[in-house]
Amino acid sequence: MTNADVPDKIRELRERKAQARFGGGSKRIEQQHIRGKLTARERLDLLLDAGSFEETDMLVTHRATDFGLEAQRYLGDGVVTGWGRIDGRPVYVFSQDFTVFGGSLSEAVAEKVCKIMDMAMKNGAPVIGLNDSGGARIQEGVVSLGGYADIFLRNTLASGVIPQISAILGPCAGGAVYSPAITDFVLMVERTSYMFVTGPNIVKSVTHEDVDFEQLGGAEVHNTTSGVAHFLAATEPECLDLIRRLMSYLPSNNVDDPPYVDTGDLPLREDAELVTLVPEQPNKPYDMRDVIRRIVDRDTFLEVQALYAQNIIVGFARLNGHSAGIVAQQPAVLAGVLDINSSDKAARFVRFCDCFNIPILTFVDVPGFLPGVGQEHGGIIRHGAKLLYAYCEATVPKLTVITRKAYGGAYDVMSSKHIRGDVNYAWPTAEIAVMGAEGAVPLIFRDEIAQSPDREATRTRLVEEYRQKFANPYIAAARGYVDDIIEPRQTRRKLISALEMLKNKRDSNPPKKHGNIPL
Repeated sequence: MTNADVPDKIRELRERKAQARFGGGSKRIEQQHIRGKLTARERLDLLLDAGSFEETDMLVTHRATDFGLEAQRYLGDGVVTGWGRIDGRPVYVFSQDFTVFGGSLSEAVAEKVCKIMDMAMKNGAPVIGLNDSGGARIQEGVVSLGGYADIFLRNTLASGVIPQISAILGPCAGGAVYSPAITDFVLMVERTSYMFVTGPNIVKSVTHEDVDFEQLGGAEVHNTTSGVAHFLAATEPECLDLIRRLMSYLPSNNVDDPPYVDTGDLPLREDAELVTLVPEQPNKPYDMRDVIRRIVDRDTFLEVQALYAQNIIVGFARLNGHSAGIVAQQPAVLAGVLDINSSDKAARFVRFCDCFNIPILTFVDVPGFLPGVGQEHGGIIRHGAKLLYAYCEATVPKLTVITRKAYGGAYDVMSSKHIRGDVNYAWPTAEIAVMGAEGAVPLIFRDEIAQSPDREATRTRLVEEYRQKFANPYIAAARGYVDDIIEPRQTRRKLISALEMLKNKRDSNPPKKHGNIPL
């Protein structure tokens, strides 16, 4: 059928949809590209399986009439919404269109986003938001603010029910930041995305601090300093590909299991080099990532918040094709000590895994909690309690491997048997004690050392005796606090076997509205 043969009403429909796909027009699309940014629809093309996107509310327009807005109406307004698929699995999406009023949130935009979120909840599928917006549409006043609140409420109600992922692909400022902040994962792009509650001009006028957009709320700042973001990408295509990779580890909702992927890695594979990875000297650092990568399925480890609170490692991996959440001390940074930021980072990750039926695998090499006035006054007690609470609350399968140090209260916190760890292993290099020998001996044997004619020799002898008696895993094993002491090379096989054993685990917490985590 030629264009001349198309009925007028069909032709009109096609023209309107073509106009909607053009967003704010060619000049603004060109400006978007000059900034190094993709358009809302170009982003969705990269994110979703080819040909799977079904758009909703393509013909919606704003309803404002003040400040000349009645003469500026764009079909679809400032956001593209709909559903599609990632690796064949359904997802719901919204992509803010900066070419239309700078992607600002109007009443109509908020309604489109809320409709998609409601559909996602009804159908048990993830929501992915691509944020690129100047904020509230000022011309609409409180109506725009109300639209944000409508979205925030849905973010909160969806939390722990369906995965929510936010990519920041441009500005995200003011009240707009709180929707991504409630979601499960935030991704940002170098040099093109930023988030802040108040911009540089307001900061300067109120606090007299002179700071630019990048310094105040750029991608690097939120990935390294604030901990607001979870992933840093060099480009938008890399960011969108990262979302696809992240999705491969996650179930569609809190009832489903995570997807299985045949990685081709042998479940009985052993790695002899694990034996020498942990140094014999208790104070010598090593990279825990080397341990993790040799145990999990090859090339499956995806680290989360890799640049923030680097003394602890969190991320996703696969064991025999099955998704697992990894939490591990990093002895190469601050000796793997627990502090305020690392406690918060790990606690949030543990709770996410528990929400979505992802088993938690914990690698322990922790000398304790970081001492100091700054930590104590900053609330290390409260923040450390968050991690303890998260592990205690979690009912998914919990596997623990103590590679070296497990000292003091940090031993308890790190998924110990006492807080419902299901299977707890230790390597022969493990040291499980109230504190290390160097700290314990001066306290226990203070008088004996003081009265000795050769204090240093006495201290050295007592340190060695303490280490021989307590700095090993055998006392804990004798009491059943660890289920087995295993050779490092056996770790992969043991963990896969334990996960298989726990696949039908059922555990629950006492009935309640919700607990009161020490926020």
